[in-house]
Amino acid sequence: MRNRLAPLVDALKSWEAVLVLILLAVIAVNSRIAPGYFSVGNQVNLFVLSIEKIIVALVMTLIIINAEIDLSVASVMGLAACLMAYLYANGVPMPAALLIALLTGLLAGLWNGFWVSYVRLPSLVVTLAGLIGFRGLALVFVEDRSIGNFPEWLNRLGQRPLVGPFPLALLVFFVGAILTVIILHFSGFGRLVYVIGNSAEVARYSGVQVRRIKMTLFTVSGVVAALAGLLYAARLGAVRGSTAQGFELDIITMVLLGGVSIFGGSGTLWGVLLSILIILNLRNGMGLAGFSAHVQTGVIGFLLILSVLIPNLAAAVRERLRLRRLARGERLATTPETPV
Repeated sequence: MRNRLAPLVDALKSWEAVLVLILLAVIAVNSRIAPGYFSVGNQVNLFVLSIEKIIVALVMTLIIINAEIDLSVASVMGLAACLMAYLYANGVPMPAALLIALLTGLLAGLWNGFWVSYVRLPSLVVTLAGLIGFRGLALVFVEDRSIGNFPEWLNRLGQRPLVGPFPLALLVFFVGAILTVIILHFSGFGRLVYVIGNSAEVARYSGVQVRRIKMTLFTVSGVVAALAGLLYAARLGAVRGSTAQGFELDIITMVLLGGVSIFGGSGTLWGVLLSILIILNLRNGMGLAGFSAHVQTGVIGFLLILSVLIPNLAAAVRERLRLRRLARGERLATTPETPV
């Protein structure tokens, strides 16, 4: 019986189980303090208002499991949106402007990937430079203006339901989540992402194409961030140089709160999806209850701190308990038997 219940006990001890309890608590509180919380419109709106962030969080999960980080994603979002608006305002057809903006995201990802994969610079430094540089380039295109008046078909794709109550961006997230689950948890590529995250040097000596995998991850990150930026521009109907500024805080919080180690090599997309639901419900409930955006940002920042501290503290406690058990076992083994 004990062996049969072992998988259930392990599941209950997992970080994902803790997240489920937190999510249920947040939903319970929201239902009491936020009128209309369970309405269909609010539940769809819950996703729509942060949909671009959670799309980027999917690929950020793979990058952090790979023991890297991409701080430039929000700036790439802003750059793609501003470049698209600038090109359209200067006479470029919107389909061409969208394609050029996506290619710019591809180039941004290749740029980050080259320095991290081939020059072996720390991704924290490379993407921090990208955060500043790509945002500066976006400001070059739009300066302090707001550019809008996009074609009606683009506004319709960004602002109106496409299938049932679901807009295009939400459908993109659903498809992206399914693909990411398959890639990370059911493919050889996903296993290599974990192996490299545990030890890039061991993986390299084992014949794993470490540079190619890291390059792929950063390239995909750039393209996905650019796509998210374009979806964000379509939803708002206008862009500024500050578009998507600060989004990286929420995106990284979603991943780390989901149980993905900041040091790489561990974590699941299931945990990240639960974390996304927690953060979206927190923001939604606080918004309906009248809390300001500054308070919401403060709460998310606090969650970011906890998401790093709690798993590490838990790991330290488990290691201390393991050492105590080993020490106790050694003492029992060396204790002489009492003569009869």
